[in-house]
Amino acid sequence: MRKSTTVAAAAGAMFLVGTLAAVSGLIKDYPLYGGQTVRYTVAALIMFVIVKARPRPEVHLTVKDYGLLVALAATGLVLFNVCVIESTRGAGPALVGTFLATVPLVMAAMTSRRPKPRVIVAAAVVVAGALLAVGFGGGGVDSLLWAVGAVGCEVCFSLLALPLLPKLGAVGVTAWSAALAVPLLAVTGLVIDGGAFLRMPTVPEALGLGYLATVVTCGAFFLWYSALPRLGPGRAGLFAGVIPVGAIVTGTVIGLGLPSGAELAGAAIVVCGIVVGLLPDRPVRVRVLHVLPDGLDEHEDQGADDDDHTDAGDRDKGHDSSRVRV
Repeated sequence: MRKSTTVAAAAGAMFLVGTLAAVSGLIKDYPLYGGQTVRYTVAALIMFVIVKARPRPEVHLTVKDYGLLVALAATGLVLFNVCVIESTRGAGPALVGTFLATVPLVMAAMTSRRPKPRVIVAAAVVVAGALLAVGFGGGGVDSLLWAVGAVGCEVCFSLLALPLLPKLGAVGVTAWSAALAVPLLAVTGLVIDGGAFLRMPTVPEALGLGYLATVVTCGAFFLWYSALPRLGPGRAGLFAGVIPVGAIVTGTVIGLGLPSGAELAGAAIVVCGIVVGLLPDRPVRVRVLHVLPDGLDEHEDQGADDDDHTDAGDRDKGHDSSRVRV
C-alpha cells in the first residue's frame, strides 16, 4: 500500500467512525444490545465470507490471541458503541465526536515513556475545547462520562489489535472481533432486556443498522486496520482529528440539526490542540568536533631560554595539543 493510499485509508476510516455518532441517533429507540447484536452478526458474516474467498495460509490462534480478540471485542466494539449511543441520547453527535478527537493525545501519551511538555500543553488545549463544547453546547454530566468512556474504548480498539494484525490481517481481525462481540452483546441484552432485546426495526432503524454493519464496521474497520500497522499508533492517532468532522457533517446531512457555535468552536480548539501535540519534533543539530592528533610543536626545537620565557598565552598558541576544527 502506497503512503498516499495509507493516509487516505486512515482518514477515511476515522471519518466513517465519526458518522457513527450521528447515525446512532437513528437507532436510539431500538433496543441497544439487540441492535448491536444484529449489526455485528451481519458484519461478521460478510467479513468471514471475504476471509474464505481470499487465499491465505492457515492461521493457528493461541490462547493469548483469543484473549486479545475477546478484550478487543468487549472494549473496542461492545463498550465503545454503548458509550457512543448513550452519549448521543443525551447530547448531539458533536459532543462525543469532539471527545473522540482526543484519542491521538491519549495514544501518544500511552506509547511514549515520558510525555513531552508540548504534549501536556496540547492536552490542556484539548480539555479547554471539550469543556467549551460540553458547557455551552449540549449534554450533561452523563453524556460527558459516556463520551470519556468512548475515548478509552477507541484507544483499546487500536492498541489491542496491533499484535493480531501480522497474523490475521485487517480482514481477519475485523471478522473475529465482530463475531466475538455477538455473544457478548446477546447475553447482555437477554439479561437486561429479556426477550424484548430484539424486535422488528422500523425502516429508518433498519437503514441505520445496515449502514453501521456494512460501512462503519466492515468498511471503517478494514481501512483502519490496513493503515494502523503502516503508520504506527502515534501517527495513526493523528487521524482521529477527522472524527468530529464526520460526526458534524453526517448529523447535518441526515437532519439531526446544525451544531451550535460552541460545539463547532470546541471541536476546532480540540483539533488545534491535537495538531500542536503531534507536531514532529525539530531535529537537533549537533556540531561535530574534529580533534587533531598530538603532533610535533613548531616551538619545541627552540632553546631553553625561549621555554623559560613562554607564558600562558604562548602555550595556548604554540603548545595546544588539542587544536579543534569544526
